[in-house]
Amino acid sequence: MKFEAILFDCDGVLVDSEPIVNGVLRDMLEEAGWAMTLAECMATFVGKAVRDERALIAARTGRPLTDDWLSAFYERRNQALREGLAAIDGAHEAVAAAHARVGGRIACASGADRFKVEMQLAQVGLLPYFDGRVFSGHEMPRSKPAPDVYLAAADHLGAPGARCLVVEDTPTGVTAGVAAGATVWALCPSPAQASALQAAGATRLLGHMGELAALLAPG
Repeated sequence: MKFEAILFDCDGVLVDSEPIVNGVLRDMLEEAGWAMTLAECMATFVGKAVRDERALIAARTGRPLTDDWLSAFYERRNQALREGLAAIDGAHEAVAAAHARVGGRIACASGADRFKVEMQLAQVGLLPYFDGRVFSGHEMPRSKPAPDVYLAAADHLGAPGARCLVVEDTPTGVTAGVAAGATVWALCPSPAQASALQAAGATRLLGHMGELAALLAPG
């Protein structure tokens, strides 16, 4: 495990944001005419940027996804996150171990917008580890599953993709990490997710972020 840099996804890996964000999204889509359960919403949208799903949303609601609708979604999403966000169990220990293992050469590479990523990391006390090393897919030519955000993070840290470890939790993100040439380990608390993560290219599944901390510890 002679990695030169370690790159973390954010949502679902460092912060337990997915149920909160998708709860807001589910409610707003139902208001627009597309009714589904929270589980169905998460199965459809986790790992993807809502703005990249304009065509799907328009087809299911019968109306275009406007910039005003997106702005309202972001506002309601951010408020819900401020009220209920927590770190993924074991994330602090895993990030600290990663930081020590590679001499601070860690980054957060997310498909979400920068404001959300930095707000979340600050809220759970992880931003000091990643300050100046946060990369948003919204600022890249292509979002995940394209590798752009991971390539940008690796380049910033001066590490070739093949010498990076990526920590992900969705097939979309795993695909992005593999496309960047990295070794990808996936957080997989539910066995039901295992086959899809492995099919996307994850070489190790982590049942808990504490496992990552133990794997990266000295000795």
